[in-house]
Amino acid sequence: MESFSPLPAAIGGSLIGLAAAVLWLGNGRIAGISGIFGQLLPPAQTVVWRVVFLLALVGAAFGTARLFPAIGMGGDVPASLVEAPAAWSIPTPAWLAVAGLLTGLGTKIGNGCTSGHGVCGIARLSRRSFVAVGVFFGVAMLTVFVTGVV
Repeated sequence: MESFSPLPAAIGGSLIGLAAAVLWLGNGRIAGISGIFGQLLPPAQTVVWRVVFLLALVGAAFGTARLFPAIGMGGDVPASLVEAPAAWSIPTPAWLAVAGLLTGLGTKIGNGCTSGHGVCGIARLSRRSFVAVGVFFGVAMLTVFVTGVV
């Protein structure tokens, strides 16, 4: 780990928790991104709030990256996408596409993603979510070990 930034992490985590709580209390929905996105195609009856939520999610990340380009990266290094491991000779766009497809497959198999299970499920003390998050972290550690990308 190149830098330790507890304040931005605490602020970001608090905002994620607040957003999940507002969506749950205000709309009765769990803030699981894979479920929210997955119901767009084919469109569910409740498509408007899903589009608004996803646009706000992407817009907030984009705005934060522009307003605070070096936050959490250490020093003057701007935020950027992770490059594919050089030893694997895979172009970064292909690496990201495969990673995205595997993530989508995993969320389908796991019936949810880290936001649904990790933020909302654990907060509701769901046993299934505790198991899912354990699997997520185990696979993440294995991936870092195999690829060497931190």
